[in-house]
Amino acid sequence: MKKYLRFGKVQSVAIASLLLLAACGGDDTSSEGGNNSSSNNDGNGSSEQAGDIFSIEDFNHEIRADGEEIIDGGTLNVALVTDTPFEGTLNRNFYQGVFDGDILYWTEEPLLDYDEDYQYTQTGAATFEIDDDGRTFTFTIRDEVNWSDGEPVKAEDWAFTFEVLGHPDYPGVRFTEASNVEGFDEYRAGEADSISGLEIIDDKTLKITFKEASPSLLASGIWTYAMPKHIFEDIEVADMESSPAVRENPVFFGPYVIDSITPGENVVMKKNENYWRGEPNVDEVVLKTVNPNVLNQALQNGEVDIATYQTDQYADNYESLTNVDFIGKIDLAYTYIGFQMGTWDEEENKNVMDPDKQVSDVNLRKAMAHAVDNNAVGERFYNGFRWAGTTLIPPSHPTFHNDELEGFAYDVELANQILDDAGYEDVDGDGLREDPNGEKLQLNFASMSGGDTAEPLAQYYITQWKNIGIDVQLLDGRLQEFNTFYDRLKASDQDIDVYQGAWGVGSDADPYGLWGSTAAFNYTRWTNEESDRLLKEGTSEAALDMEYRQEVYNEWQELMLEEVPAFPTLYRSELHAVNKRVVNYSELPGSEFFNDRSQIGLTAEEPETAN
Repeated sequence: MKKYLRFGKVQSVAIASLLLLAACGGDDTSSEGGNNSSSNNDGNGSSEQAGDIFSIEDFNHEIRADGEEIIDGGTLNVALVTDTPFEGTLNRNFYQGVFDGDILYWTEEPLLDYDEDYQYTQTGAATFEIDDDGRTFTFTIRDEVNWSDGEPVKAEDWAFTFEVLGHPDYPGVRFTEASNVEGFDEYRAGEADSISGLEIIDDKTLKITFKEASPSLLASGIWTYAMPKHIFEDIEVADMESSPAVRENPVFFGPYVIDSITPGENVVMKKNENYWRGEPNVDEVVLKTVNPNVLNQALQNGEVDIATYQTDQYADNYESLTNVDFIGKIDLAYTYIGFQMGTWDEEENKNVMDPDKQVSDVNLRKAMAHAVDNNAVGERFYNGFRWAGTTLIPPSHPTFHNDELEGFAYDVELANQILDDAGYEDVDGDGLREDPNGEKLQLNFASMSGGDTAEPLAQYYITQWKNIGIDVQLLDGRLQEFNTFYDRLKASDQDIDVYQGAWGVGSDADPYGLWGSTAAFNYTRWTNEESDRLLKEGTSEAALDMEYRQEVYNEWQELMLEEVPAFPTLYRSELHAVNKRVVNYSELPGSEFFNDRSQIGLTAEEPETAN
């Protein structure tokens, strides 16, 4: 057998050289996979040299007025940083793309607020009481909460939403968000004419009974995005997603209402003068797509006031951006490498594994996980704003993230040994291994375009896997455009073997939405009875005891390191660039400005520009 490169724990200078070689082949694209969205694009401006190393802990989390006078009205310009048109599915019950979610954040409110610990509070559009059984909630929508067309937000609107999610013609993936309601599964299966867990008490009061008491219920475990029944009730459920009520003139009860849409390019919003918290300070908010390659220029010139900022461009550009402030936080997300091992059964709404897939061998997956140095990637590509992931519950949830687990340490020698022991040998002497049956082993790697980092980062992974004798090629020989990437993952495209994704974990630590056997976002299509058992136990009534829930999730994290349907690559920080004329702005969950964007204000008619 051919002798493979075995260099174990190499010195940092060697890693820097390897990353530099990978980066030199790059173009102006980026590779970030998605989530519930919440998928994200990142560019890179410093992949050739590490430069300064930063920590997100050194950044402020919000910008307050602190005595500055806020002008009346004005226009706030917000960037959707992407080289891809947004999809334009402007309703939480149907959307999937992260940029649609960014648009909705200004218009569509949840009925419940939550605090800095991601626990529901009594300060939102609805309040609630919990029965002694721990699973029956009575919600009261405030009298002053109205849709932007003047109609009151009613209990029947919220109940109608669950009926849409459970309808057999519902085309989206949010049905899993409602499956904890008593009777929902029976309704979805056509075994009942109504959802037994829903009871409309009066116009403003809705009682919801859940299947069981769970700690997840108070941490985003309740679907709180209502649909205006008077708008949607005459539209066939199968047609709702493409209807004008979603695509052209949606109705919300948030601080801003949509005035006009240029499909894929921009959305103009006017303030909702009847907003229940009070009239917003800003007259108009314009969200527009801005290519990552021109973002710095747009910020310097004052073309945009607010932008999610690629952390890997910060080191090269922050000194020139004298007209903006940066706020930051630890992101509720992580990037990962996933192995596509099956298909999605649309009739049964479940994932089905295919044992004949090449990546179904856990030894191959473990070896590939040990072959990449994510610490070096975090420093070289992201200047410390990202760091090596170790488990599939990130440190954004410190109670449940097991920081004692080391994950897949970078160890090429170990990776080679795993493959040797599993029977992967170079039969024909070309420097690449065949599978244990002596058949050609070639894997297709799907990675997404967008920003300078995409190509070099994808090539780095491919190079590292080649160093242990695994032949991995880019799917179709190129990076995949954002929408194409997710369409192919959603369809379980069998040409995909390995993919680079990202997942927004949300406010609850429960990982089922990405890794459950019936989770539509489980693009690996991996299933495991023990994993499902643990995930169910982690949201059970017994898990109201936080120590017990922690033990369950520790066991699950260990199982995932053994099974390796995917491995985390990087935990993430998030930066936002904010023009110095913007005040009362926060991206920190639980902040008064995060929950209430009507308080955002401007201190000048025109944005500041860089010196």
